[in-house]
Amino acid sequence: MMAHVVVVGAGQAGSSCVAKLRAEGFDGRITLIGGEAQPPYQRPPLSKAYLLGEMPEERLFLRPESFYADNTIDLRLATRAVVIDPAGKSVTLEGDEHLSYDHLVLTTGAHPRTLPAAIGGTLENVFTVRDLADADAMAPAFTEGKKALIIGGGYIGLEAAAVAAKRGVSVTLVEMADRILQRVACAETSDYFRALHAARGVTIREGVGLERLTGDDAVTGARLTDGTELNLDFAVVGVGIAPATILAEGAGLTIDNGIATNALGQTSNPHIWAAGDCASTPHNGQQIRIESVGNAIDQAEAVARNICGAEAPYTPEPWFWSDQYDCKLQIAGLNTGYDAVYVRKDGDATSHWYYKGNKLIAVDAMNDPRNYMIGKRLIAAGKSPAPDQITDPATDMKALLRA
Repeated sequence: MMAHVVVVGAGQAGSSCVAKLRAEGFDGRITLIGGEAQPPYQRPPLSKAYLLGEMPEERLFLRPESFYADNTIDLRLATRAVVIDPAGKSVTLEGDEHLSYDHLVLTTGAHPRTLPAAIGGTLENVFTVRDLADADAMAPAFTEGKKALIIGGGYIGLEAAAVAAKRGVSVTLVEMADRILQRVACAETSDYFRALHAARGVTIREGVGLERLTGDDAVTGARLTDGTELNLDFAVVGVGIAPATILAEGAGLTIDNGIATNALGQTSNPHIWAAGDCASTPHNGQQIRIESVGNAIDQAEAVARNICGAEAPYTPEPWFWSDQYDCKLQIAGLNTGYDAVYVRKDGDATSHWYYKGNKLIAVDAMNDPRNYMIGKRLIAAGKSPAPDQITDPATDMKALLRA
């Protein structure tokens, strides 16, 4: 009987997995199940170019819809999986349709964290930024003269603030932590982006949280934890995401910072795999979950190869990016556990180099693609130049790759 791979979740990871299966020569049945009506699309531009109106919807699509038919991939849109039966190796879809599988791949992604209804989280004009419907719902609010509150000083919140400010919206951003980007970046990177936003008129309040949003049906204001009252036209909630694990939990799979997988991408059930934002992978003795496009692609392609018999462990090589105004931030590596940061300036370009002891572990590069690529290659090669070489403007950075 022809083998059947069912992939649940038609985002970046799901699309990458099915494409790689065919590229690796898998000639069995492939079914890709997606809850949205659109074919798999890019998510990062939703909070940037798409929200600004600079990218039409069709340019978001990862592949033409014809790609799936041309490669005999059964793309099931506007369809949701509701139950997995691991013993019977089947998936139940809405409408009580049952699909049997030989391999099941969970690429269910993540959900944005929302505010409780008790503090106004369900009022109209309170938005999150995760999918196309979110971006379409919020776009009309981003008009000149409006007043917005952005809740959360991570990358999503800062990107939304940048788009709003470029559209002439009066923006206040609040971050409960001591500084923006505290969870993901060093103080030097926080300082850089705080100054960038301040220069565009964004008011950033750090160490201040939201007490509640106010309004009858739609949001009209907010009260902050320091007693400040704001008049608002809309609010954007950017307080992180949670992995979509409900299906996996119902199937009895191990959950550890997402759907736990081994180095091959298998879950606690050897016939079920996981990749992307929903999945955690072993790294340095713990299960890590990497929320990035690069990881979604690489991890999903590794799963596809291993379904085809490669038995090749997946080693994360993390990279990330964020676009804010005319600044492109590129990040290589994971900065977990860093104890020193060294700053390099090359004209208008800036890069921050994270060290743990004597080991280079990550780089943040602001409008500095050259040093980003050098840093990425150094980390991948396990090379750690002396910090004084990094900070010396006279250093030939490319030569460090040959050292």
